[in-house]
Parts: sequence; structure tokens; C-alpha cells
Amino acid sequence: MTKPSLLELPPGVQLVYLAEGGANVIYRFVPSNSNLAVNNDTKHSLSSSTWDRDRDRCDYEIPASFRGKLLRLRKETVSDVSYREIIHNFNAEIRPLFQPHELIDQTLIRLPDYLVPQCNEQLRISERNGSRPTKRHGGYLCLSEPFGLFITDMTVFNEPGATLAELKPKWLLQSPSAPVASERCRTCALREMKNDQSRRMGMKEQRSFCPLDLVSEQFKNVLRATDYIKGCDDRARLARILFRNSTLRNLQSRQKTCREVGLLGPSALSRETSLDMTLRDCTMFIKIPHDESSPVEIRLGDLDLKTGAGGKAQYWRDLEHQLIDGGWYTGSNDCQESSECALARFREIRSNNGC
Repeated sequence: MTKPSLLELPPGVQLVYLAEGGANVIYRFVPSNSNLAVNNDTKHSLSSSTWDRDRDRCDYEIPASFRGKLLRLRKETVSDVSYREIIHNFNAEIRPLFQPHELIDQTLIRLPDYLVPQCNEQLRISERNGSRPTKRHGGYLCLSEPFGLFITDMTVFNEPGATLAELKPKWLLQSPSAPVASERCRTCALREMKNDQSRRMGMKEQRSFCPLDLVSEQFKNVLRATDYIKGCDDRARLARILFRNSTLRNLQSRQKTCREVGLLGPSALSRETSLDMTLRDCTMFIKIPHDESSPVEIRLGDLDLKTGAGGKAQYWRDLEHQLIDGGWYTGSNDCQESSECALARFREIRSNNGC
């Protein structure tokens, strides 16, 4: 087993709440003499937009080891996977597949005993004053987790003019168990099925790119995909960054090798399937400097090894059956019309050419 780092978070460290998901809360470090670190309530509830407004009033002299890092803290969840296990899986399964510059790095750091209870109290205060997202109310940090994670900071804080684009590359190859005559890739088939469900419930439909366009050999297809990527208004520049991008190609290659997904391969509860599904649900972060001559930073995150426990494995298999049996892959469902999918466009072009 990989021995965890013995880094320790020093007492008195000042944190600012940055964001949170279902399983983690992310904090930014600020110096103790910062104007923004005087009041605990303000310190915890500031949003990134508030940081931008107050940038000129903040002292950035923080320890060198903290620079370029954020702190990730674990919530109490049903899966209850410790950071020791998460970092072990990351080091053993994920890190060997990519170059260091392609990953949002993460390192174990031991927390002071008081820190998590204090952060939980600030989360409750944020709920009362309305600064915490409503959908996150009631979810708090795990009191039995002694570690946090140092992670690479991919925000554009203190980088004037820079932008951050985010996207989910998802399935850069078709599902191995999809029908031969498919006119939808796995991602587009699933989106169309979910949109049908949304329509029936009177909810808003989702629009997005086809992931096959991201790895297309035709620049126009990559440009087409950027229409659905948030964070960068200069679509042409973003398309040039993504066109034949080495990190995207590496991810596609890893998905091709790690293909124990769909209805093929070993049990959905196997470690192989966990890794392979993880590689199909990561996030790509693209930090784009204002100066076009400066290097662009691209890293993959959200790479905690997925588990098929708790019914998740059966859910993956059931979903594949629904896509196949419901005609979502082949585009034969009655509610399916035009599609953003590259496969559908390819079939249409062939049909128009009499092929």
C-alpha cells in the first residue's frame, strides 16, 4: 500500500469556502493578516465572485507549500470511503496512466483536530444566512476523517484576464455493447433518453456536445463541440486548444484499453469496471491565459475510483439495457428527432450520398 504523505496543516490556518459537491467541500487558503480573514462568517461564506471584487485588498503572502493548492475536505456520505483509500487508489490506478501535468494532483495532509468541527459550524452559519447553496443544506464534513487533500488549484484567482473552461469528456469511444447499427454514441443516447423523461415531467431538456467531436480529425467538428462548453467565449481559440489535444487523446487511448464497461467483461462489481467507469466520468479543466503566447494548462480531475457498491453496478447494467432495448442507440425511438451526435450526422451524410 502506498504510504500517505505526512504533511500536516499548521494550526491557525485561514480558509475561505470556495465550492462544494455531493461528497467534498473545497477551500482556499488565505493569510492570517488578510482583510478577508478577519471575520469567520465572512471568511467562510465568500464566493469566488466576491474574491474577485476584493482582490486588491488581500495580502497574498502565504506559505510557499500552499501556493497553487486548494484544500479538499470529505463529507459524511453513504459510501464512506476514507481519504487514505482514495489517495491509495489514485496513486495505484490513476497516476500511472497519465503524465503529472495532465492531472489535478492530490496529496494527503493531516488536519488539526479542531478544523472539521469549526468548518461544520461555519457551514451551518452559511445555511442560516443564505450563502450556502440550498441543495447542499444538511450535508456536513466527516468528523472521523483525520486527513484533507491538497489539490492543484485550477481556478483563475489572481490571474487577470484568464478564463477557465470545464467539460466532461465522458465516452470518447462507443460503448462496446452498443448495437452495430447505432446512430448515437453512448453519451448522446443517454442524454436523449433523459431528455425524453424531462419532457414528460415538464422539466428543461439538456443540450450538450457529442464527445466524439472532441477527438475528431476535422477541426469543424471540434469547433462545433465548443458551442456547448462554458467558460470561454472565444470558441475558435478553445477549439484550437482542443484539436488533436494530447491529454484528450491519452484519455481516449486509456478508455480504449480500459473497456470493461457496458454489458461485456467481468462483473460490474469488479475493480476493472470501477476504473473503466471512472475514466468515463472525469472532468477536464482548461485554464486559458489572456495572453495567447502564454501556455494553456489542462488537467483532469474528478478521478476518485468509482465503486459499484450500493446498487451502482446494477444501475450501470440496467442503464445499458434501457439504452439498447429502448432503441436509444439506434435512434429508432419514436421521440427521437435530430441529434447532435456525430454518428447520426455521419449516417445522414452517407444517406445523402447514396451510400
